[in-house]
Order: sequence, then structure tokens, then C-alpha cells
Amino acid sequence: CENDIEALLQAREFFDFLPLSNKEAVPERPTSDPYDRLEHSLDTLIPASAAQPYDMHEVIRKTVDEGEFFEIQPRHAANIICGFGRIEGKTVGVVANQPMVLAGVLDINSSKKAARFVRFCDAFNIPILTFVDVPGFLPGTSQEHNGIIKHGAKLLFAYAEATVPKITVITRKAYGGAYDVMASKHLRGDLNYAWPTAEIAVMGAKGAVEIIFRGLSTEEQAVKTKEYEDRFANPFVAASKGFVDEVIHPHSTRRRIALGLRKLRNKALENPWKKHDNIPL
Repeated sequence: CENDIEALLQAREFFDFLPLSNKEAVPERPTSDPYDRLEHSLDTLIPASAAQPYDMHEVIRKTVDEGEFFEIQPRHAANIICGFGRIEGKTVGVVANQPMVLAGVLDINSSKKAARFVRFCDAFNIPILTFVDVPGFLPGTSQEHNGIIKHGAKLLFAYAEATVPKITVITRKAYGGAYDVMASKHLRGDLNYAWPTAEIAVMGAKGAVEIIFRGLSTEEQAVKTKEYEDRFANPFVAASKGFVDEVIHPHSTRRRIALGLRKLRNKALENPWKKHDNIPL
């Protein structure tokens, strides 16, 4: 009986985030949480070591209204987080990599989970907020044999096709093809921000140097790694090429997202006419 009551309460909370139909606007409820609230704790959230994880839930809850976040399928494919929150009282869908689980990599299950959620949000005209910290796709023969490329393409397709407002914040790693499919500017992302700790590159500096400068001594590789990080694996290079709109302070993330959603409130995007899409199945 207690389980049934809990399930009913969760269902009620879930439906509170949804519009009455796909023709209705997202629900809005009054909030006392200022849109320009600053969260200075986010400035020190990212660990000094790139190998050390942190909890992406903390970023989400410190960004949305009053820390309220309703997660969808929290125990399935936990390396990606999907759920609903509110910004200025209005519902937003949140997709985020979770560094605490499998270092936040994308695999088959997480790609399908996120793709389905993105398409759900787009169906009900719910803006999508994406937090990125992804080192790549999960390697291994099991993933390859079961079609990681095909399933990863589902997430790419979902983001590319979505016509709702899309705002992306890169917190740390954004490597290779996994970065591309996570609502990058290349997939018609409307506003793409990066924290100063963001690393936007084909792959990690250490791995790249070991391939490009094979045979160098440990000391020489360390020098080349630092050079690679300065030249490529930082958000300012990406910003100069237009891959991100702006490098922002972590503590101002909520304010930037709120202002971005205001700008995109009347977004109207028409795709070329077609009978139906051909999603990679």
C-alpha cells in the first residue's frame, strides 16, 4: 500500500511538469527563486584532476528553481541523467552526463534513453537544457557488435531534429563524436556555453600526445601535453571558432540559462517539408 501511494505521488509530480497536450504551452508555477541567483559553490565544483569525478546532480539542482528536479529512470543507464526541472517557473527538460557512473561515457543504453527523452520533450514543446561532460563513447567489442554507432546516431538524430529551444553548457570534457551528439552547435544548438574548465577536443591531451609524438621521453611528453592543452583542449579556442557562444563563470549558469530561455521564448523553426523522418532504427 505504501509503495502504491509513493508511485501515485511520483506520477502526480511527473504530470505537474507536463502540458495538457502537445498544443498547450508548458505549465508555469510561481517561484520565489530569483532568475539571477548566483551559485558560487559551482566555481569550485570541478576537481583539479580530470580523472576525478563529481556529481552532476549538484550542478542541475543548483541551476533549476528551488533545487527541484524530477529524474526519469534514475536506475537505468545512470551514466546519463534525464529529467524535468523549472527555470523561472516554466518546465525544462534536462539531459546531462554523469561523471560518477562510467566516467560519463555514452553507451548503447544511455544513447537510447537520452534520445527517447529528447524526442519526448520535443513532442510536447518543452525546452531542452543539456549539461556536457563526456569523454567519448564506451569502447569494446560488446558495444560494437550490438551497434553503438547506430544507437548513438539515434541521439544525434533526436537533437538535430528537435525544434524546441536548446541550451547547452559544457562543464568539463567534450571529446570527439560524443561531444557532437550532445546538443553541440553542429546540431543546431541555439545557445552553447562553456565553463572555463571545459576541454573541447577530439580526445584527451595525454592520449593525443601518446599517438602523435610516440617515442618521446616522459618529460618530453609532459611538455607536449601541456602545449596540446593550451592550444586545443580549452573553451577559448572553441569559442574563437564559433563552436560555443560564450565562456561563462560557473556561478552565473542559472542566470545565463534563464536569459537564454527568454530570448528563445518565441523561437519558430520550420524544417523542410517531408512525409516523415527516417530515424536510424
